[in-house]
Order: sequence, then C-alpha cells, then structure tokens
Amino acid sequence: MRGLQFATRVLSGLERLSLLALGASHLALTDIAPGEPDLRLEWNVLRISGIRIALFILSALAVLRRTAQHTS
Repeated sequence: MRGLQFATRVLSGLERLSLLALGASHLALTDIAPGEPDLRLEWNVLRISGIRIALFILSALAVLRRTAQHTS
C-alpha cells in the first residue's frame, strides 16, 4: 500500500510538471511560428517538455497497472 501511495505522489508531481511543460511548449511554439532567426532555446524547451510529458504518461500507465494488480 505504501508503494502505491508513493507512486501516486510521484504521479501528482509529474502532473504539475507536465502542465508547466504544456504552457512552456505553447510559449515556445508562439515564438517559432513567426520564424525568428535563432530558435535553439525554443526547440530545447519543446524537447524537454516532450520528455516531461512522456514521463508523466509512462508513470500514469505504471500506476494504473499497479492499481489494477493490487485490486485483483
């Protein structure tokens, strides 16, 4: 049970980071759209945001699997 509570807390933290990453992605894309000359920072923001969102999705699936195994 403690492992499930810990996993839920980690998932909650990753959820908040994913929401921040989503906002940062939006801001980066609004800078990319007009075609500014130097876009390295914006593309790096998108890469990091993608990794954060992917980690959230993978951890959510892991917690769902653990919850399903725990209740069965």
